[in-house]
Amino acid sequence: MSSASSAPQPPVEAGLSTGGVARRLGVSPTTIRSWERRYGIGPAHREAGHHRRWTPDDLAALEEMCRLTARGVPPGEAARQVLEAVRHGTDPEGAPASGPPGAPEAYRAPGGGNTLPVGTVRPECRGLARAAVRLDSGEVARILRDVVDTLGPVTAWTEVMAPALRAAGRKWAAEGERYVEVEHLLSWHVSTALRRVADRVGPAGPDGTRPGPPVLLAGMPGELHTLPLEAVAAGLAERGLPYRMFGQAMPSEALLEAVRRTGPSAVMVWSQARPTADPVLVRRVAATAWGGRGARTRPAVLAAGPGWAGSRRHPGLLRPRDLATALDQLELLLGG
Repeated sequence: MSSASSAPQPPVEAGLSTGGVARRLGVSPTTIRSWERRYGIGPAHREAGHHRRWTPDDLAALEEMCRLTARGVPPGEAARQVLEAVRHGTDPEGAPASGPPGAPEAYRAPGGGNTLPVGTVRPECRGLARAAVRLDSGEVARILRDVVDTLGPVTAWTEVMAPALRAAGRKWAAEGERYVEVEHLLSWHVSTALRRVADRVGPAGPDGTRPGPPVLLAGMPGELHTLPLEAVAAGLAERGLPYRMFGQAMPSEALLEAVRRTGPSAVMVWSQARPTADPVLVRRVAATAWGGRGARTRPAVLAAGPGWAGSRRHPGLLRPRDLATALDQLELLLGG
């Protein structure tokens, strides 16, 4: 972070207003004013009778406040670190702040936009939502990596990832295409964090799993939303349970062929919306048998996702209500 004296300051008129800063950083104007009033994190230059204008260096200090508080640092301590860094010309983690030419711009939050209304959630979820609105890819990746390592994939998905994704989806649905980029960036990083667990090799065998028939995971034909299935895959991998992931929009005949070829203990099919929930296909999957004559076996079928809400239940069809329940059911089916 550049110190206020290391480079000429732009004219006050060239800075951003408090509202503009709030939109850029994804925090409320009230929060910014509170940081200024309580901790002295405010514009370096003010003129009597004029509204506050925030220069790139001022914005850099606020950006570091956002980063530190998103990591769980109390605001007072975060402010102390930021102000100390400004005085010594370093960022709060000790790296030189000067950097390449135009360094103040490098600390500006990319993108912009308003906050995502995540409701009452863990602090990590609020930090994730703020970073996603800023299109701060590095911070999004760091938060997700930390929550998966600290909380495990199930809690990370349930209490951090899913609420942030739902908030992003609601936001762009209400605002049009303006927030699609936020949802896409967040989805990509969530998928990356989950796959890091799903692909992890463990001690139970050459592929890190118990021996035995796998679980098949597939999106229904036409279904493009499969992040929840990736969360299931990560949860299965954490428990050392075998699975095969087929991803989004699995064609009907391809799914049935995969069942015949792998002889799974269970098949989980995901439907996000009613149009992709096909009960006829589910019954065909449940009726698909494999094995020699006299020893044929059929898979258990789990119909997961909100697309199945309100549809008629069929004997033997499981409808898990959440990720933890689905994993428990699958572990029982695998003989865990």
